[in-house]
Amino acid sequence: MLTGIIIGIASFLIGGTIAFYIGRKSLQTKASNLLKDAEAEAEMIKKDKILQAKEKFLQLKAEHERIINEKNSKILMAENKINQRESVLSQKIEENQRKNKEIDAIRGNLNQQIELLNKKNEELDKHHKLAVEKLETISGLSAEEAKMQIVESLKADAKSEAMGYVSDVIEEAKMTASKEARKIVINTIQRVATEEAIENSVTIFNIDNDDVKGRIIGREGRNIRALEAATGVEIIVDDTPEAIILSAFDPVRREIARLSLHQLVTDGRIHPARIEEVVKKVEKQVEEEVIEAGKRTCIDLGIHNLHPELIRLVGKMKYRSSYGQNLLQHSRETANLCSIMAAELGLNAKSAKRAGLLHDIGKVAEEEPELPHALLGMKIAERFKEKPDVCNAIGSHHEETEMTTLLAPIVQVCDAISGARPGARREAVESYIKRLKELEDMALSYPGVVKTYAIQAGRELRVIVGSDKVNDKEAEALSYDIAKKIQDEMTYPGQVKITVIRETRAISVAK
Repeated sequence: MLTGIIIGIASFLIGGTIAFYIGRKSLQTKASNLLKDAEAEAEMIKKDKILQAKEKFLQLKAEHERIINEKNSKILMAENKINQRESVLSQKIEENQRKNKEIDAIRGNLNQQIELLNKKNEELDKHHKLAVEKLETISGLSAEEAKMQIVESLKADAKSEAMGYVSDVIEEAKMTASKEARKIVINTIQRVATEEAIENSVTIFNIDNDDVKGRIIGREGRNIRALEAATGVEIIVDDTPEAIILSAFDPVRREIARLSLHQLVTDGRIHPARIEEVVKKVEKQVEEEVIEAGKRTCIDLGIHNLHPELIRLVGKMKYRSSYGQNLLQHSRETANLCSIMAAELGLNAKSAKRAGLLHDIGKVAEEEPELPHALLGMKIAERFKEKPDVCNAIGSHHEETEMTTLLAPIVQVCDAISGARPGARREAVESYIKRLKELEDMALSYPGVVKTYAIQAGRELRVIVGSDKVNDKEAEALSYDIAKKIQDEMTYPGQVKITVIRETRAISVAK
């Protein structure tokens, strides 16, 4: 029994061992097969990676070669451009060298010719001197004395001939033209009849009662000072019943002050801020009235296609005077005279009327006051494309430039006719206004000056300066400098007080 068990156990162990060895062998076979498959697959992956690396390398190499080729081509192009520039520069240098050689050669020839000419001039001077000495010896006179005798004889002959010719021409002109000229001038004067107005330098502003005077003056005079500062007009409030006097040489300023006062008194609100607001509105209103007056004048006279700026200047004549004569009325009268006289002489009546209207625009211009008004008016007309004959008539009506057309003497004569009527002009007013204007312009020429107003009939000059441009010390120096310049350069009666006003304002808006 035991032996059987042992034999069974032994046979089981032997069978298990044999099965183990058989399984192990099969496992080894499978493992070797797996290793071979893995090695083959790894070899294939390796070959794929190598091929991919080679392709990437070839791509990078091709891209690198392309970039290098592009850079090489750019470098070649730059080299070609540089070579071309060098060749051009070389050609220019050679050309300049050749021209310099030619110039040197020409200069040498010129120097030789100059030397020859100098020698010939010296020889000629010697021969001329010898000839003059011989002539002086023969004639018994010096060269200067002989020259003077010849000149005097020629001068006497020419003078006698010229006087004879002039007298003949004058007699002939008198016989043929005197009667007709008188007829034309008389007919022209008879056909124009206008009223003559004498301008003065004051305006009377009428008020309903004297209580208004206190409101216009304001507390401690602040209202009247604000009005004077804004308008540049001296406001005289005295014992004259129901009247306030506005004094200024500029009629435009007086008109602005009068209309501003009228609006303020009518409205009832009179204080510095309101005064400034009203004055600005009235200035715009007066500017519109100026343009309207210019347009109305051009329509009345039948003058068309006038530049808007010239129309504005014509309108400004309404507020200006010439020797006491209203400038716009004088210009209208001159225009009508010119038209009639040109028609009588068979010339262009429209051009003559245009020149007559514009002949004094230089008096109302706001630029270059140092020029005579006739030349300034001519420059303005030329700037706005007026015809040359009209411009010449404007510039030459005081003979400050040469008359080149027949319109010029017509404008000159008609200007004299208009101003020569008895009572038409007053020399004192014009010289007075001119002196006040010179006072203002002189002070305005200093840096930092904003506005200037001549008041008190020219006895006081108020100068308003910018607070950001002139300090207090400079204001004192400016007052002294202006007074010194007026004293040195102007002639005036009595004394002129110079008041420099420097005002600082702080403005904020509450919203």
